Amino acid sequence: NLKLAFSPKRATAELRHSASIGSRSNSPSAASGTTSFDYPADDDGRDRHPRDRSCRSLLLSFLPRRFHAKGDLHRTPHSCRSKISTIVFVILCLVAAVLIYSIVQLNAPYLCRKDGIALHCPHVKDPPSLWENPYSATTSWKACAERKEGIRSDLPSETETNGYIFIHAEGGLNQQRIAICNAVAVAKIMNATLILPVLKQDQIWKDQTKFEDIFDVDHFIDYLKDDVRIVKDIPEWFTDSSELFTSIKRTVKNIPKYAPAQFYIDNVLPRIKEKRVMSLKPFVDRLGYDNVPQEINKLRCRVNYHALKFLPHIESMANLLVSRMRNQTGSSNPNPFMALHLRFEKGMVGLSFCDFVGTRVEKALMAIYRLKEWPRRFKDGSHLWSLALQKRKEGRCPLEPGEVAVMLRAMGYRKDTRIYVASGQVYGGQNRLAPLKNMFPNLVTKEELAGKSELDEFRKHVTSLAALDFLVCLKSDVFVMTHGGNFAKLIIGFRRYMGHRLKSIKPDKGLMSKSLGDPYMGWATFVEDVVATHQTRTGLPEETFPNYDIWENPLTPCMCR
Repeated sequence: NLKLAFSPKRATAELRHSASIGSRSNSPSAASGTTSFDYPADDDGRDRHPRDRSCRSLLLSFLPRRFHAKGDLHRTPHSCRSKISTIVFVILCLVAAVLIYSIVQLNAPYLCRKDGIALHCPHVKDPPSLWENPYSATTSWKACAERKEGIRSDLPSETETNGYIFIHAEGGLNQQRIAICNAVAVAKIMNATLILPVLKQDQIWKDQTKFEDIFDVDHFIDYLKDDVRIVKDIPEWFTDSSELFTSIKRTVKNIPKYAPAQFYIDNVLPRIKEKRVMSLKPFVDRLGYDNVPQEINKLRCRVNYHALKFLPHIESMANLLVSRMRNQTGSSNPNPFMALHLRFEKGMVGLSFCDFVGTRVEKALMAIYRLKEWPRRFKDGSHLWSLALQKRKEGRCPLEPGEVAVMLRAMGYRKDTRIYVASGQVYGGQNRLAPLKNMFPNLVTKEELAGKSELDEFRKHVTSLAALDFLVCLKSDVFVMTHGGNFAKLIIGFRRYMGHRLKSIKPDKGLMSKSLGDPYMGWATFVEDVVATHQTRTGLPEETFPNYDIWENPLTPCMCR
């Protein structure tokens, strides 16, 4: 019986035997150090395998020279037809794999994905641009929250409504905008009729703007007629309208923040059916995002991006400001411009409880201001220094104008870049703005672009002035935010909804704090860090949940392949 078993001694012996055969070779080719491809000849001197000789020569021509001396070629099969077929098959498989991968990549939508705090985006071949996102990143997604024409409405008749709901839209223009979108969504959830929201007087701006002073009411009601029934006034049969503002019996007050849709069905709807007319108060952030049906989120987008239109004279003035920004130099060709939302008002600086560059007098006055406005948070002020340092490291402090200037210059924006500044009264005045103006002299506000008489009509309502800033920032080539808030969130989300082509820069304030606080970091290293970090922080396609709400990133519920 033949036993096949591995034996170290046998293997060693066979290795020595092979070596001795090789050493005894006395052929001319062996002596000269080259490999012979001659095959044994028949007794009459003819080659037994002439086809294999030519085949091996052919294979040799494709091999690098370093393989020519390998003795393994002596041990190849006598017929190479099967080997060539195998090689061709392997090559065809590789080509097919590459083609399939390319097709899959071509059909896959462009989508960035988060891994912790890092954002990974697909590679694109487009050259980097200061003024727009790569074209390859903007062709995968389109807006799809608009009203569908020709679709039969499932809205019940007026007599079948479950009741009427009324809300106060509190805060500034942008917080009011979000509240209006949420009110429409809640009315849809409960199959209720929405009474046109009232814009509540803001405690800071003391503004008395009404809904019809800023938005096109008729367009708002008509655009949403297949989704929610909206009426301009309280029903005539409801005689005591003051109850909606004063009576606790007519107010639902126990709605938690970011409540799910089911909460309204279980807890609010029964009270509306009972009382017929109810006020929801307070109504800031009283509806969740990932705990409501996607169709409800899409409806909120429909309200925000399509139904809420500013009045024509506001749109016209904003377009005029944009035109002047693009033609500041008098050139016949329109020039790109940047819009900067500079959040460095006194109220924002105080509320942040961060520490900023300033004189001792400025810091003392700020401490007095904080103690007056936020006494519970201020306490005796002894804990604020460590808190301020921690918040700055975590990137939770507003960027100062000088920090913004250094960041933009590191990104590559030149001194002659045209910048529209949307902000309130900057804390510290012109002295605080000086570094930004020195590095970017073409820095203007709406007051500098338009004459006093042109803006007089808008000064009647502070919200109208905010609407001008909103529209100019929306239509700019590049938008840069410096701190969080509803304004920046809505602008970035709107620009994403318009197709992701428009750059919306969201600074990494943690990186800025670390880099600007490092006395040993050189300019070249700083530039490299800023550019690398902000390549993906420009409003590129990214899933909405769980890192965003729909106002900053509407992709998941409101955009389609």
